[in-house]
Amino acid sequence: MPRCRPVAAWTVTVFIACGGTGSPGDTASPTVDTGAGTSGAETGSTTAAPPTSSADATTTSSTDAGTSTSGTTTEAEPVLPAMLPKPTGTCPALTDGDVMFAPAGIEPRAVRMWLSDAAATMDGPLVFYWHGTGSQPMEATYGLGEAYVEQVVAQGGIIAAPYHDPAAGDFPWWLVLGSREDDLILADEVLACAIEQLGVDVRRIHAAGMSAGGLQTAQMSFRRSGYIASVVPYSGGILVTPPDQDPSNPLAAMIFHGGVGDKVVISFKDASETYKAAIEARGGFAFICDHGMNHSIPQGDAQAGVWNFFHDHPFGTKPSPYQDGLPAGFPGYCAL
Repeated sequence: MPRCRPVAAWTVTVFIACGGTGSPGDTASPTVDTGAGTSGAETGSTTAAPPTSSADATTTSSTDAGTSTSGTTTEAEPVLPAMLPKPTGTCPALTDGDVMFAPAGIEPRAVRMWLSDAAATMDGPLVFYWHGTGSQPMEATYGLGEAYVEQVVAQGGIIAAPYHDPAAGDFPWWLVLGSREDDLILADEVLACAIEQLGVDVRRIHAAGMSAGGLQTAQMSFRRSGYIASVVPYSGGILVTPPDQDPSNPLAAMIFHGGVGDKVVISFKDASETYKAAIEARGGFAFICDHGMNHSIPQGDAQAGVWNFFHDHPFGTKPSPYQDGLPAGFPGYCAL
């Protein structure tokens, strides 16, 4: 478990922009309120305000609220992940930039990390990002929104985007075609070292990725359901349901695909729908965002929705606060 200290009180204010294929420079410029805020929609903006401590989360956890001896209803304790990894090698100094990790059992691997000095004093979320075939870790700033990444790391959060292992073959991640968990062993080491050195809000460990990285994200959600809270695959999904590390964790997924034209070897529309069904079959929450732009990462309000979704779905969230409808400000192509 992380050291006992305050969880970062950070606010991401997102000004809604038009969606589209865009370019990495098209992200809107949000403003930051470093104090505690409120989650909701305003005219032209949506504000996501993570709680000031894990006990302050307004989302109902998978443990129902109980009743005190005085007859008043008490809110259940937040559900915490019980399968957090420990370092298996010597942890490197964690800095903003490329960091080399050497977990036991695999070759040393580099990870592009985004973090700031705030991570040493505030326990924020940790988001893993898995890039697509032929891409690089810097894709994370496009998939997650560069301005939003800057805000989150300025307030204690960490983004970790591994470099792929060339030995994996035609695709960057071992689990795209096989069953080797080398990339997830690396992710375990990154998380373990971040908890040990800096501290992490362990209820807010998420993953996102595009194409092969979207397939990897879906695999990670099942194979590391012992600590993953919620995920966002862009043109990802599954073909066969992976092993499930912790079936008691509901999991939540915001699943993007580009419609019937989203095909590269496989139909990512079909793989995404299969993934949605698998999440729901295990008692989790999932919804589809069909942006209709084939094999691409939508921009603008897509990234706004992603960060609000992560905020609203910490570990163990059940039921989802979105079960009766998506909040205002989410992309119009997203639907339950």
